[in-house]
Amino acid sequence: MADTPPSDTTYIDIDPARFRSVLGHYPTGVCVVTGCPEGDRAVGLVVGSFTSVSLDPPLVGFFAGNWSTSWPLIRKSSRFCVNVLGSDQLELAHRFSRPHEDKFAGVSHSTSRHGLPVLDGAVAAIECEVADERDAGDHVMVLGRVIALDILRTADPLLFFRGRYGTFSPLD
Repeated sequence: MADTPPSDTTYIDIDPARFRSVLGHYPTGVCVVTGCPEGDRAVGLVVGSFTSVSLDPPLVGFFAGNWSTSWPLIRKSSRFCVNVLGSDQLELAHRFSRPHEDKFAGVSHSTSRHGLPVLDGAVAAIECEVADERDAGDHVMVLGRVIALDILRTADPLLFFRGRYGTFSPLD
């Protein structure tokens, strides 16, 4: 049977480049997770793994790389904002995906009522409290309880697909 898993629990070696190539055939949205640790300046990181997890209670999740210097800073405040990027915000995706002393220098944004940075021009903003965090290989899985959310403008999202950025094209 094709659906029957192998009885041997030993995993085969998977080449990381092949893994990335194959999974790159599944498009992901591009978001900037932001936070503002108490007494620190605003920080943020790009994630391509953001997803809805539960309606009741309202939960979302994403994965941050263990090498991220921004996530540990955001974690300190126990709150974060997921900024869904529009297809016209490629420059922000590049800016927040690279190491930079102050990623917010010159970046237009506002502060939400929960004290979280919301990027101007984002398609949506989802504010959360950290509900759980789990080790996940070379990443950490973050589960957030949604405390506020809003659609900020109607625009196509920025997508990542086959190693390139793009946008959504409806079929109908």
